[in-house]
Amino acid sequence: YGMYACNGILFNHESPMRGETFVTRKIARAAACIKAGKQDALYLGNLDAKRDWGHARDYVEAMWRMLQQETADDFVVATGQTHSVREFVERAFKEVGFVIAWKGEGIDEVGYDVNSGRDLIFVDPCYFRPTEVDVLVGDA
Repeated sequence: YGMYACNGILFNHESPMRGETFVTRKIARAAACIKAGKQDALYLGNLDAKRDWGHARDYVEAMWRMLQQETADDFVVATGQTHSVREFVERAFKEVGFVIAWKGEGIDEVGYDVNSGRDLIFVDPCYFRPTEVDVLVGDA
């Protein structure tokens, strides 16, 4: 039919516009709220799930570049790197002044602020996915 059509497989891409029920926004919002004294703790599921997280701005640019190609094709848009939910927690909380360390294991694992000793992050089995994929990474 002579149509120019590209297909893009986009791995996780994050921005402040991401819904608050998504784990990245949930973590970032909780870190800020806990720091401001508006929230006591954060409850999460699998801390060791690894994802290929990029920034939405970069993915929008990738989509634009896909459409600039001479020949239409299929594309995978990803960073090619994984980071765990645990790493995301540590980084987000560090941005607001907390240093997170971990104690316990499994559903009894707790993240606490090294400086105050305050328990801030708890594992709650209700947030575990029934069919969790441990690692999702793109081969871009």
